[in-house]
Amino acid sequence: MALCCIGFAVVNIVFELTGHFDGGPYAEYSAGIAVMNWLVVGLKAVGAAVALLSVAGRARFVPPVVLGVLVWGAFAMLAVYALGSVGQAIGMASGLAGSADQIDLAGVAYVLFFLVVATGYGVLALSYTRRYELRKGVVVLGALGAPVALGVILLVVPALLAAAGVMPAS
Repeated sequence: MALCCIGFAVVNIVFELTGHFDGGPYAEYSAGIAVMNWLVVGLKAVGAAVALLSVAGRARFVPPVVLGVLVWGAFAMLAVYALGSVGQAIGMASGLAGSADQIDLAGVAYVLFFLVVATGYGVLALSYTRRYELRKGVVVLGALGAPVALGVILLVVPALLAAAGVMPAS
């Protein structure tokens, strides 16, 4: 899982180093996309660290309860994101939102990738919880933090960037 996070973070880094969004249809959004890209790189680095710490021996600087919340939060965030993407695809395929023509092989692979990664983090979370005999409250706290984190990343940060004039408001 850690290698997956780092590999996927490299994609965002390459986007930034090559100026991928500086031209074309997203040029007006390039400054905001840069902020979001670096935020996501940091998030993926944290995800890699959480994955590694969850399989390593007892971490001296991170209490098991804290790491338990983080690994369950990572699982829940990825699961909510992946299931939301599945829901979006169903909406497109049924014509409720967009059209089935917008679904392509790359999009399907992207959604499958996130389903696999979410499953991997689920396995890590279950294993870690059993190994350290964590209480259900840790699971609940991690799972409830996921929608909040997604809301901040996908709604609040772009709104703040728009309010700061870094991204267009529309």
